[in-house]
Amino acid sequence: MFSVVLFLRLGFVVGQAGLYQSLAMFLVAYFIIGMTVLSVCAISTNGALDAGGAYYMISRALGPEFGGSIGIMFFLANVCGSALYILGLVEAVVDDFGAPAEGGPHTALQVLPRGYLFEVLYGTILLLLCLLVCLVGAGIYAKATFLIFLVVMGVLGTVCLSFFIVKPLAVPLPPGGGGDNFTERTNASFTGFRLSTFLANLPAAYSVDYTTGNLMSFSTVFAVMFNGCTGIMAGSNMSGDLKQPSYSIPRGTITAVIFTYLVYNLLAVLLSWTCDRLLLQRDYSFLRDINIWPPFVIIGVYCSTLSAAMSNLIGASRILYALAKDDLFGKVLKLAKRTSRGGNPWVAVVFSWILVQMVLFSGKLNTIAAVVTIFFLLVYATVDLACLALEWASAPNFRPTFQYFTWHTCVLGIAGCVVMVFLISPIYASASVVFMVLLLVALHYSSPSSSWGYISQALIFHQVRKYLLMLDIRKEHVKFWRPQVLLMVRNPRTSLQLISFINDLKKSGLYVLGHVELDSLGVLWDCVAHPRPPRLALL
Repeated sequence: MFSVVLFLRLGFVVGQAGLYQSLAMFLVAYFIIGMTVLSVCAISTNGALDAGGAYYMISRALGPEFGGSIGIMFFLANVCGSALYILGLVEAVVDDFGAPAEGGPHTALQVLPRGYLFEVLYGTILLLLCLLVCLVGAGIYAKATFLIFLVVMGVLGTVCLSFFIVKPLAVPLPPGGGGDNFTERTNASFTGFRLSTFLANLPAAYSVDYTTGNLMSFSTVFAVMFNGCTGIMAGSNMSGDLKQPSYSIPRGTITAVIFTYLVYNLLAVLLSWTCDRLLLQRDYSFLRDINIWPPFVIIGVYCSTLSAAMSNLIGASRILYALAKDDLFGKVLKLAKRTSRGGNPWVAVVFSWILVQMVLFSGKLNTIAAVVTIFFLLVYATVDLACLALEWASAPNFRPTFQYFTWHTCVLGIAGCVVMVFLISPIYASASVVFMVLLLVALHYSSPSSSWGYISQALIFHQVRKYLLMLDIRKEHVKFWRPQVLLMVRNPRTSLQLISFINDLKKSGLYVLGHVELDSLGVLWDCVAHPRPPRLALL
């Protein structure tokens, strides 16, 4: 679950929001994630789970309309997320190997030209590397991810040790493009453990982002920070590639959530004790400069961002493949059904790669962070809604082996997601919701009928049964009398006038059309089902 946020944006979060608000952000983010994880674990342990992750869960619970619209949103979230991590990696590469401004100090390795087009070129090359890995298949991706995890853990250990070992030093600041008063200074301080530094970093001090020139706020910083927590769906996205998804997803996801929450909070406290605010706000790669051996952090940044980018790219392809298999969009996604001999949906991978490449033209990580966060929050809210609907419907087939959830956790997850979506950006949030509703309406009228079942029917049955049982004949009164008519007809089509006449008489009462079948009991067991479709069509 670690990504570019761990090494390149955690200092930015603490520097802008202060320690108090940073810890509050982590608490809010992981509260939302925790509620969603409980829903994911419940649905994933309720039976067989096919490819598609969250899309498969939602579509089989809420029907094809909700599933298809949220599937597209989740697909776009993974596409934009992959681009975000690639942009973070490009930022790190340019900081490490980019040619400095004229007259500035430089090393022999800083030879890469800077500029928008060059950064897009670097991102294209890195994305091509991710594409090659994903085309090989999930097997090599899983092996590469485990190796990257070990490397990142090693680098994380050196980062924590560096706070205690490295002596106070002055860190040169990169050139700023924000136009604020920080650009006048060229150095910031790593003070080591000092109480004065800690106290100065407690409150928030929102300022202009030196890479984009935009003024930061709680919502914009939260949007950037939340992208470091969106990996909770990585396991469920690969549900079709896991041997035992109902076993692996709950254990792996819950462990990852707890571990990353502790790591983020620990690093936030260490940063507040040892780094002055100027360093946190004006240098995103300062962890490299204060490490016991700077290349350690460079390796960690490259590994974590590549892993996150590949995770989102392969997740997007699996969602697109699942959408294509279900034929919700007809011929539009027909090509995405194609797979290699090993079952890898290579067409979906290539199509996802093309879209990620298009998003790379946005140029800056912080620019698309809000969009990515909103997409993921909407998906999380719908996963909670799916679990809530299954729980409220009391469906007999909803018997998850994971029992640590209730409808209260689902409601809290939905409320948290909706509040944060509109807090981050009301404009982006409204546009995303409108887009999702338009997709839902389009799928309602154009998608083929499915045999997945509709949760709405289960909810209606549950509520009707509930209120029928509340009726008490002892409380009946003549003032509220309603007719209850049972009309027996042999052929409804030849008795339309009688049916219409009784319908006018019933006046909001109960009206039942009956039909008598005469035969032996050995034959009657299935003959009732035969005339039912014509009768339903007539009504």
